[in-house]
Amino acid sequence: MNILVINCGSSSLKYQLLNMQDESQLAQGLVERIGLEGSRLKQETPDFGKKVIETDMKDHKAALENVLKALTNEEFGAIKSLDEINAVGHRVVHAGEKYSESVIINDDVIKALEECIELAPLHNPPNLIGIRAIQELLPSVQNVGVFDTAFHQTMPETSYIYPLPYELYEKYGIRRYGFHGTSHRYVAQRTAEILGKDVKDLKIISCHLGNGASVCAIKGGKSVATSMGFTPLEGLVMGTRSGDIDPAIVTYIMEKENLSTDEVNNLLNKKSGVYGISGVSSDFRDIEDAAADGNKRAQLALDSFDLRVKKYIAAYAAILGGVDALVFTAGLGENSAMNRESICQNLEFMGVEIDAEENKVRGKEKIVSKPSSKVKVMVVPTNEELMIARDTLALLK
Repeated sequence: MNILVINCGSSSLKYQLLNMQDESQLAQGLVERIGLEGSRLKQETPDFGKKVIETDMKDHKAALENVLKALTNEEFGAIKSLDEINAVGHRVVHAGEKYSESVIINDDVIKALEECIELAPLHNPPNLIGIRAIQELLPSVQNVGVFDTAFHQTMPETSYIYPLPYELYEKYGIRRYGFHGTSHRYVAQRTAEILGKDVKDLKIISCHLGNGASVCAIKGGKSVATSMGFTPLEGLVMGTRSGDIDPAIVTYIMEKENLSTDEVNNLLNKKSGVYGISGVSSDFRDIEDAAADGNKRAQLALDSFDLRVKKYIAAYAAILGGVDALVFTAGLGENSAMNRESICQNLEFMGVEIDAEENKVRGKEKIVSKPSSKVKVMVVPTNEELMIARDTLALLK
């Protein structure tokens, strides 16, 4: 069975086509600048390598039309006919409290996702556009929704409730939802496989570190606490997001800078984080280069990020009552040895001993802790697309 996995952003679209008989990747691609000048599609297949197609794509439907054409192209495609696509799995960011696991998409699911738009105004609309476009372009194919928030629905009420009047939770659903759930779930399962243990017997702290970043405490394969909250703004210092700050700062800045709610929201989401501290970039690679050249603000940004991650790890160790594995994933977590080593410093008291030599790894599965370390420190590259495809396959079966 071949499953197409789609992840629609506001102006971009990622996709993978997987053969689920052996979970091999038949094609992967990215459409950029949808609705903008200079839109293009990049596709890579094992047989034909990389191909770039530059063409106007006014909306996500046009983008998906081009994706389907690229997948079936006689010269560089991955399949001969669209009939070889048996199902489509969609990454959907926010399902609120409505779904605790992946579901086959029908009218009721679409209605529920529409109701969650106000909780994820930047993410759910393009996700819905992608679903509707596929329903029109491939009307006979089943669609499955896999939700970023679903994995965290196992959190106890003490973890997700905010110290606000309880009526606000009842009226508006203001609570911690958490994100990156598909990634954290994959990492937990893969960690158990690598260690040769049942995930139900493990206490894992998963660190999804990239431009967007979150930490998750996983006990017995279930999320019990996570750093992102009502929105993806809460938690760690991120590329351009502030993460945790004193709430009074928001109204203070609004008054001092005469900012509207939209303007202060933009400041916290797009102008803060390591970009705001460093003044250099939101890309950690650029910041690391600047810090190496003596830029003190760049070094401050890196140190602030590492300190926040360290704080969450220690807090979640307490919540879990111990840790079996500390796992790093996503762009920064998988590729920055310096970042991993800095975060693990001073965590020796809880049994974390990273091995400097073993830690010299980029983007590969590896145990990077010393043999004497009570906590296994690991690098596990995430694979959200495979997780989505697996869920899609399981539901169709």
